[in-house]
Amino acid sequence: MIKFLKGVVSEMRKVSWPTGLELLKKTAIVIFAVGVLMAFTYLVDLGITALLRYIKIY
Repeated sequence: MIKFLKGVVSEMRKVSWPTGLELLKKTAIVIFAVGVLMAFTYLVDLGITALLRYIKIY
């Protein structure tokens, strides 16, 4: 177990961690993408609901 944990620590030292600015930019991109997908899904849902009400299935 100790050997495994030493290996984990060794590998973690090799990781290239993002800077604060890189992290902020990538987080903003993810939030924007989620917002766009959320709006698209909402609009499609509204359209399907309106169509079903129009043909009186719902």
